[in-house]
Amino acid sequence: MAEIKKGILGGFSGKVGTVVGVNWRGKDIIRSLPKATKRVPSDLQLMQQIKFKKVIDFLQPIRPVLNLYFGSKAGLLSRYNVATSYTLGNAVDMVDDLPVIVMQRVLVSKGDLVGFLLPTIDTVGGNGFQMNWENNSGQGNAKSTDMTNLVCYCEELNSFEVFQNMVSRDVLTADIVLPTYYNGKKVNFWAFLNNQTKTMSSTSIYLGEYTVV
Repeated sequence: MAEIKKGILGGFSGKVGTVVGVNWRGKDIIRSLPKATKRVPSDLQLMQQIKFKKVIDFLQPIRPVLNLYFGSKAGLLSRYNVATSYTLGNAVDMVDDLPVIVMQRVLVSKGDLVGFLLPTIDTVGGNGFQMNWENNSGQGNAKSTDMTNLVCYCEELNSFEVFQNMVSRDVLTADIVLPTYYNGKKVNFWAFLNNQTKTMSSTSIYLGEYTVV
């Protein structure tokens, strides 16, 4: 693979002979066409492909959150790629030969900011929920101005709701209301904090699964 330094004619895209030109992350790249193969993938390879698709389908709706708050870029890997790799390696179990996302092991953010102290979440009637926590502002790099976030996921609907920058760390309580189509459904909750400049986050904490009344 080689990068094209743009000259008077610029880069190109598409196939020319045995090479193909693409634009990747703002760079014009040329690479050889892959060799055709008739090799049949093994059962293990097929299962890895199924697991990978399961993870991608799960994480894609919260890609903007992951790209902001999941760890650091690793070489050419984006934060979303890092999150995908983490989930694939740590939060997928095989049940009856099918991949299952283990919600308790899922992370929606990963960082070095001090997280919540003793967080809880409870229903407050209807489709409302209230999250509470203790004040740990001043502990390590925790600041009173850090902002709270909640990520909600309903497996039955395969649907996420994301509540960002709700209140600051020192408020100690946050309320959300889910759309009515979640009524009667089970919803998983994760919470994390980010600093005011959105350059640092805490590692998310799983708060559990609750049924929306």
